[in-house]
Amino acid sequence: MKTNNSITCLIIDDEISSQRVLQHFVEETDVLDLKATCNNAAEAFKYLQLNGNIDLLFLDINMPQQSGLDFYKTLKKPPPVIFTTAYPQYAVDGFEVNAVDYLLKPIAYERFLTAINKVLNTKNTTSQLEEFIVLKENKALHKLYFTEILFVEAFGDYVKVHTKEKTITTHSTFSKFIDNLPNYFLRTHKSFSINLNRMNHLSGNQITVDIHTIPIGQTFKQNVLKALNL
Repeated sequence: MKTNNSITCLIIDDEISSQRVLQHFVEETDVLDLKATCNNAAEAFKYLQLNGNIDLLFLDINMPQQSGLDFYKTLKKPPPVIFTTAYPQYAVDGFEVNAVDYLLKPIAYERFLTAINKVLNTKNTTSQLEEFIVLKENKALHKLYFTEILFVEAFGDYVKVHTKEKTITTHSTFSKFIDNLPNYFLRTHKSFSINLNRMNHLSGNQITVDIHTIPIGQTFKQNVLKALNL
């Protein structure tokens, strides 16, 4: 039964068969309330203009006229999005806009539920923008929002915390420090953990965060690929 606490959602996909699969999955998931299905970005834009806020988008990336990714970037206050597509090479593009998840067609219901659980976890967590950490460097204290951090790096008995503007070196073991990071941080190497929301490129055994190239250790590669649904 749909309630006032249900997550309202919109399906945007140009393939009828994919629409039907998602419609069935939504119907089977009590917490979701499907408001409309759109065949392309233009229909979705019109619906959002006329009907206001939606809690979640199921958005196909590869569509005619305008891709789902380009459409999402045009929204002034975009709702959370789960991208759906048959092309795995688009996964990194989805993380560029902080997608909740990325579903590769054909989509299994179990995998669909995993994505919905991510939405629920985000919804039930205090806003990440308000979460911060205070770091001591020499005799100075620095307040950093977790969302500011690009990546952290082991440095002997210290940890280097890299942001776009500065690097703070604080006394801590690497393992203890990363244990206190939010779940959108991913360890890629014995000496590195990255903010997944800040990554923009993956190639071979390297991952790019902002302008920094971070190595992917052999023992961590499968976890990295799994986190990116690859």
